[in-house]
Amino acid sequence: MVIGVGLLGIFVGATGAFAFRLSERAQRTPPKDHVGLAVDDDVAGLLSALRSTSVLLGAGDEVLRATPDAYTSGLVRNGHVTYEPLNQLISEVRRTGDSRDDHMLIPRSTVPGADRLAFAVRVAPLTAGRVLLLADDRTAERRVEEIRRDFVANVSHELKTPVGAIALLAETVTDAADDPEAVRRFTARMQREARRLSVLVQEIIDLSRLQAPETEVDFVDVRLDVVVAEAVDRVRVEAQSRQVQIAVGGAHGLHVFGDHGLLVTAVRNLLDNALRYSPSGTRVSVGLRSRDGIVEIAVVDQGVGITTADASRVFERFYRVDPARSRETGGTGLGLSIVKHVASNHGGEVTLWSTPGRGSTFTLRIPEAESITAGPDGVPRTTSGPALPGAKGEQA
Repeated sequence: MVIGVGLLGIFVGATGAFAFRLSERAQRTPPKDHVGLAVDDDVAGLLSALRSTSVLLGAGDEVLRATPDAYTSGLVRNGHVTYEPLNQLISEVRRTGDSRDDHMLIPRSTVPGADRLAFAVRVAPLTAGRVLLLADDRTAERRVEEIRRDFVANVSHELKTPVGAIALLAETVTDAADDPEAVRRFTARMQREARRLSVLVQEIIDLSRLQAPETEVDFVDVRLDVVVAEAVDRVRVEAQSRQVQIAVGGAHGLHVFGDHGLLVTAVRNLLDNALRYSPSGTRVSVGLRSRDGIVEIAVVDQGVGITTADASRVFERFYRVDPARSRETGGTGLGLSIVKHVASNHGGEVTLWSTPGRGSTFTLRIPEAESITAGPDGVPRTTSGPALPGAKGEQA
């Protein structure tokens, strides 16, 4: 009996030791479906330390290891590099044994018409038939460069119009020196073109400053009643000349933290835009209200309205709904773009509602200023609402 118990103990111990060995070996062996991803620890550590998107290919062009963004960006699909020009570059590297660099526009997915991402790629040969693919996403840089080129081209075109007109009118005035009436007429047109040129240059400067990465808005407590009154005063002569009435209404005493000058510019640009597209005898309204901690400044006109297709683009630089009318009214195509950037720099937005033939409503939405008030116990508390008169930094 004792012998039987001893043999049973020996069997259980041997079985346990064997099971432990199997478990240890299983932990050291990669799962069957991940064998192809196994790479040396130093190689894996090096790839994970790289800032570039990386793909390590085996001798058969199978993906041994890839960073997650290699899949999300479309570089790798179903365990392989599927973009044919990139595969051709990899084949060339295998054939020559030399590293290669290139720039490629690679579709994000296989869906027809999918967005293409701009990559700077480098393919380098490694040992054991492996190849390393490194890719840096340059899509944002490419987009910025395209915007810059378009901006320069548009500015050049816009500046040519008033400059050319002034030069032609100056020549005409010289030829009409003996005709005082003609001289007065052409001189008035020169002054109009000069003003247009001055406005255009100033708006280009304003927009460039607003778009600069280092731009910092000097926030102070701003009274919106003062902002709206100043903006209306700046366009009053234009409104009178177009026989358009400006009405101001809504809540009073609203405050925001922001740049007084930039906010005046934004509201004035919205008024300018409304006046240009409003027929004589109509009215442009400016309304203020506070809702859920957001101050809204709405500029409503009774003009021609904007189609849905144009509404999605009116905040683009130099975009004009009606180029012929803009030339007639002197619009630069930059006013609404400036409004958009002012709103963004103040943590807000500008929205548009419009129906062709029924007018448009542009709404500037900015977070309302928080004011410091004393509670019943005398402890200061921050509350959302109009700032108290005399608050620190308040604009007079």
